[in-house]
Amino acid sequence: MAVALKARPKPPTLVIVGEFFIDLVFYGLETMPRLGEEVRSTGYFETPGGGLATTALAAQKLGTPTAAIARVGADAVAQDTWPQLARAGIDTSACEVVAGMATARTACIAYAGDRMMVTHDPIHRQLDRLLRRPAARLLLAGARHVHLACSLRQPERWLPAVRRLRARGVTLSADFGWSPGLNLAGLGPLLQELHFVFPNQHEAHALTGARADERALARLGRLVRHPVIKQGAQGSLMLADGRPLHAPAAGLGSGRTMVDATGAGDAFNGGFLHAWLQGWSFADCLRAGNICGAAAVTAGGGSAGLPDRRTFLARMGQSSRMQR
Repeated sequence: MAVALKARPKPPTLVIVGEFFIDLVFYGLETMPRLGEEVRSTGYFETPGGGLATTALAAQKLGTPTAAIARVGADAVAQDTWPQLARAGIDTSACEVVAGMATARTACIAYAGDRMMVTHDPIHRQLDRLLRRPAARLLLAGARHVHLACSLRQPERWLPAVRRLRARGVTLSADFGWSPGLNLAGLGPLLQELHFVFPNQHEAHALTGARADERALARLGRLVRHPVIKQGAQGSLMLADGRPLHAPAAGLGSGRTMVDATGAGDAFNGGFLHAWLQGWSFADCLRAGNICGAAAVTAGGGSAGLPDRRTFLARMGQSSRMQR
């Protein structure tokens, strides 16, 4: 009797290092809650959250072999959210499971096209230590691109590993999210090692002190080769070969409406990095990011609305422009 051989998964070309959260998403609120009041939502969703999960799921779903390096508590194994990464084909072999600590959680409240969040994440302290583990070093040795999806507390601690990766020819990017206290002076040495950085408008303005996107982009461009600013309903803007390049926002699709903005920026990152690793033009990288970001907001949580490869390519349009 013939035995069917299971194809071995492709080794990951994209490795994402960062913070995993269990997101508790509340949406469909009639009004925003105030202190001392209770507001009920018509929608609730539990989903893999944070930049690591959403970016990895977006890229993997589009066809980029992806690995995640994160730290979770032993409680994650009993949850449905953490196993979703492995079921999607993401390599989680280098992740650390810590007994006695709770997996990070974020309560997300979506309202009027935006969101607010409350997070508990002591488990994420000194995440840079994950890169020293043998399993992580093995994954990183075969990566083409490494994306840092975490707040980058104490950026100087990340520098040795980042510099070793860049010396081997690995391209690097980061999205450190809303991180009060971070500034260009403190992040400068690390940013100089990156090919891309992915702040949204609020983050770019806070980081650079600029009030306009174009000025924030220019200031980031003094350190990062290709900074990208996610502009929400306005689309996205990047510095491409020394010049600003803008891509308008993608539509939500026929019959679709905005449900929850949580994770849209991380979905953008996954689409952009997938396109980058395919060798597409910067214009199409921005379009790819915009399409994934737009899809993410049509469902609760950052990952439930992500497009599959067929839907994504139909929206991109297959043309010869998709080459650098």
